[in-house]
Amino acid sequence: MHDHSPKTQKAARFAASAWLALRAWIELLRVDSRLAMRGFPVVYKDVRDSPVHNSGLRAQTGEEICHAVDLACVFYFKQVRCLQRSAATTVLLRHAGLAAEMVIGVQPCPFRAHAWVEVAGRIVNDKPYTSEMYTVMDRC
Repeated sequence: MHDHSPKTQKAARFAASAWLALRAWIELLRVDSRLAMRGFPVVYKDVRDSPVHNSGLRAQTGEEICHAVDLACVFYFKQVRCLQRSAATTVLLRHAGLAAEMVIGVQPCPFRAHAWVEVAGRIVNDKPYTSEMYTVMDRC
């Protein structure tokens, strides 16, 4: 017999959130390591080639995944840049069955580059007006 009490449900949700945050932290580490050892082209290819499919993250919503990545960034051992955060978020969202795109944009003066994630044209891991501040250079 299953215990469906509010206390048990809350504990189960916490465990699922903690597991997802750990998975996000591991994905940040993977992206960060690949970036440090092999450079941007390899990370870009990893994201571009990451398939959209339902995996172990299928029960999670896009919002939960973005929150887990934000939480993982807080506990990461160094500052996480937008590229690492967006690459990790894109891969995790795709593993959850969402057709996420990592978007890379630039601002010419003063020069700045930025990466963010969109699902169905909606920015999911940054401010909603981010795309208005940058010229989109690529989507993968």
